Amino acid sequence: MPRQWSAKRERQYQHIKEGLLGRGRGEDLAEEIAARTVNKVRAQEGEAATASPTSLQDLSPGRRGGLRSHEGAQGRTYRQLYQEARDKHIAHRSTMSKAELERALARVRSPGRDH
Repeated sequence: MPRQWSAKRERQYQHIKEGLLGRGRGEDLAEEIAARTVNKVRAQEGEAATASPTSLQDLSPGRRGGLRSHEGAQGRTYRQLYQEARDKHIAHRSTMSKAELERALARVRSPGRDH
Protein backbone atom coordinates (compact mmCIF):
# COMPACT_ATOMS: atom_id res chain seq x y z
CA MET A 1 0.00 0.00 0.00
CA PRO A 2 1.63 3.28 -1.11
CA ARG A 3 2.43 5.88 1.53
CA GLN A 4 0.85 8.76 -0.42
CA TRP A 5 -2.67 7.44 0.19
CA SER A 6 -4.83 9.38 2.61
CA ALA A 7 -6.22 7.72 5.73
CA LYS A 8 -9.56 7.39 3.92
CA ARG A 9 -7.93 5.53 1.00
CA GLU A 10 -6.02 3.24 3.38
CA ARG A 11 -9.30 2.34 5.11
CA GLN A 12 -10.90 1.76 1.71
CA TYR A 13 -7.99 -0.49 0.71
CA GLN A 14 -8.28 -2.55 3.91
CA HIS A 15 -12.06 -2.86 3.54
CA ILE A 16 -11.83 -4.11 -0.05
CA LYS A 17 -8.97 -6.47 0.76
CA GLU A 18 -10.78 -7.96 3.77
CA GLY A 19 -13.94 -8.45 1.72
CA LEU A 20 -12.02 -10.30 -0.98
CA LEU A 21 -10.21 -12.46 1.56
CA GLY A 22 -13.57 -13.28 3.15
CA ARG A 23 -14.80 -14.49 -0.25
CA GLY A 24 -11.86 -16.87 -0.56
CA ARG A 25 -9.48 -14.84 -2.73
CA GLY A 26 -5.77 -15.29 -2.12
CA GLU A 27 -3.76 -12.68 -0.24
CA ASP A 28 -1.78 -11.49 -3.28
CA LEU A 29 -4.84 -11.23 -5.52
CA ALA A 30 -6.84 -9.44 -2.83
CA GLU A 31 -4.05 -6.90 -2.36
CA GLU A 32 -3.75 -6.32 -6.11
CA ILE A 33 -7.48 -5.84 -6.65
CA ALA A 34 -7.79 -3.55 -3.62
CA ALA A 35 -4.85 -1.40 -4.72
CA ARG A 36 -6.11 -1.15 -8.30
CA THR A 37 -9.57 -0.18 -7.09
CA VAL A 38 -8.27 2.51 -4.74
CA ASN A 39 -5.92 3.89 -7.38
CA LYS A 40 -8.74 4.05 -9.92
CA VAL A 41 -10.98 5.95 -7.51
CA ARG A 42 -8.09 8.31 -6.70
CA ALA A 43 -7.59 8.95 -10.42
CA GLN A 44 -11.29 9.56 -11.03
CA GLU A 45 -11.52 12.00 -8.13
CA GLY A 46 -8.42 13.94 -9.18
CA GLU A 47 -6.23 12.77 -6.29
CA ALA A 48 -3.62 11.05 -8.47
CA ALA A 49 -0.82 12.87 -10.27
CA THR A 50 -1.32 10.77 -13.40
CA ALA A 51 -4.24 8.72 -14.66
CA SER A 52 -4.90 6.60 -17.71
CA PRO A 53 -7.69 7.72 -20.05
CA THR A 54 -9.42 4.38 -19.45
CA SER A 55 -9.61 5.01 -15.70
CA LEU A 56 -11.02 8.47 -16.19
CA GLN A 57 -13.65 7.50 -18.75
CA ASP A 58 -14.82 4.26 -17.13
CA LEU A 59 -17.55 3.75 -14.54
CA SER A 60 -16.40 3.97 -10.95
CA PRO A 61 -15.51 0.60 -9.39
CA GLY A 62 -18.40 0.90 -6.92
CA ARG A 63 -20.92 1.56 -9.66
CA ARG A 64 -19.52 -1.06 -12.01
CA GLY A 65 -19.74 -3.76 -9.36
CA GLY A 66 -17.61 -6.39 -11.07
CA LEU A 67 -19.37 -6.29 -14.43
CA ARG A 68 -16.15 -7.11 -16.21
CA SER A 69 -14.57 -9.42 -13.67
CA HIS A 70 -13.94 -13.02 -14.60
CA GLU A 71 -17.04 -14.07 -12.68
CA GLY A 72 -19.14 -11.03 -13.49
CA ALA A 73 -22.31 -11.02 -15.54
CA GLN A 74 -20.53 -10.33 -18.82
CA GLY A 75 -17.26 -12.14 -18.15
CA ARG A 76 -13.90 -10.87 -19.26
CA THR A 77 -13.44 -7.82 -21.45
CA TYR A 78 -12.53 -8.00 -25.12
CA ARG A 79 -9.07 -6.68 -24.23
CA GLN A 80 -8.53 -9.42 -21.64
CA LEU A 81 -9.62 -12.09 -24.11
CA TYR A 82 -7.49 -10.61 -26.89
CA GLN A 83 -4.41 -10.53 -24.65
CA GLU A 84 -4.88 -14.17 -23.69
CA ALA A 85 -5.37 -15.11 -27.36
CA ARG A 86 -2.18 -13.24 -28.21
CA ASP A 87 -0.30 -15.04 -25.42
CA LYS A 88 -1.54 -18.37 -26.81
CA HIS A 89 -0.66 -17.41 -30.40
CA ILE A 90 -4.21 -17.81 -31.74
CA ALA A 91 -4.27 -16.90 -35.42
CA HIS A 92 -6.65 -14.26 -36.84
CA ARG A 93 -7.45 -12.93 -33.36
CA SER A 94 -7.52 -9.33 -34.56
CA THR A 95 -10.57 -10.04 -36.71
CA MET A 96 -12.48 -11.95 -34.01
CA SER A 97 -15.38 -10.66 -31.96
CA LYS A 98 -15.54 -11.12 -28.21
CA ALA A 99 -17.69 -14.26 -28.61
CA GLU A 100 -15.30 -15.68 -31.21
CA LEU A 101 -12.32 -15.07 -28.93
CA GLU A 102 -14.14 -16.84 -26.08
CA ARG A 103 -14.82 -19.86 -28.30
CA ALA A 104 -11.26 -19.96 -29.64
CA LEU A 105 -9.82 -19.80 -26.13
CA ALA A 106 -12.21 -22.52 -24.95
CA ARG A 107 -10.93 -24.79 -27.74
CA VAL A 108 -7.33 -24.14 -26.73
CA ARG A 109 -8.06 -24.85 -23.05
CA SER A 110 -9.87 -28.13 -23.73
CA PRO A 111 -8.57 -29.59 -27.02
CA GLY A 112 -10.10 -33.01 -26.36
CA ARG A 113 -13.70 -31.78 -26.36
CA ASP A 114 -15.83 -31.57 -29.50
CA HIS A 115 -17.40 -28.20 -30.28
